[in-house]
Amino acid sequence: MSSAGSGKPSSHPQPSQAVSPQVSGRPAEIPRGTAPPSDTGTTPPESGIFGFMINFSAFLGAATMYTRYKIVEKQNQTSYFSTPVFNLVSLVLGLVGCIGMGIVANFQELAVPVVHDGGALLAFVCGVGYTLLQSIISYKSCPQWNSMSTCHVRMAISAVSCAAVVPMIACASLISITKLEWNPKEKDYVYHVVSAICEWTVAFGFIFYFLTFIHDFQGVTLRISTEINDDI
Repeated sequence: MSSAGSGKPSSHPQPSQAVSPQVSGRPAEIPRGTAPPSDTGTTPPESGIFGFMINFSAFLGAATMYTRYKIVEKQNQTSYFSTPVFNLVSLVLGLVGCIGMGIVANFQELAVPVVHDGGALLAFVCGVGYTLLQSIISYKSCPQWNSMSTCHVRMAISAVSCAAVVPMIACASLISITKLEWNPKEKDYVYHVVSAICEWTVAFGFIFYFLTFIHDFQGVTLRISTEINDDI
């Protein structure tokens, strides 16, 4: 996530080139400071791969969230433990977060920073909201459908992500310029580093949170049926 300003292009190799030297075909350098996820796919050809992977991840995330929604819905019908609206709200938040990921993937931060940052804000804030609601649902369905240890792990990940997203937004809003190459002596460098670290923390938090669904999905069989009604 970056600020809404526009910076001058640098003549030095960019962090994205250092992260993916095999793709760009240019010599690798150690980037100055910590780069946010978006910086690793800002310039071609890395940007194409970055966009494809984020779009694919958004699709998988939406599918996972919908599957989780149907599982909780069925469990709640078997043994009522929470209002169905709670589960539905978490699904809506999750899907909006996936839409935000799609915006991040298709609008590079240097080309259209306002749109890119808006998508990142949707993805992170709605994603954190989704994990918090799902953690609460997990506690409500414990111990019949979830173990207490699983509930604690989910809530811990949610708490860390929630704690990281606040300074991430605050520091990103204080950065006065959007660029890839940073010098430690620049006034916004500290804000850039803190924002980047928090951004990576939240991103990995989402990944580990989805991994906690593996046990829930193992005992579930999904069946997709199509019905064609002929009224003639």
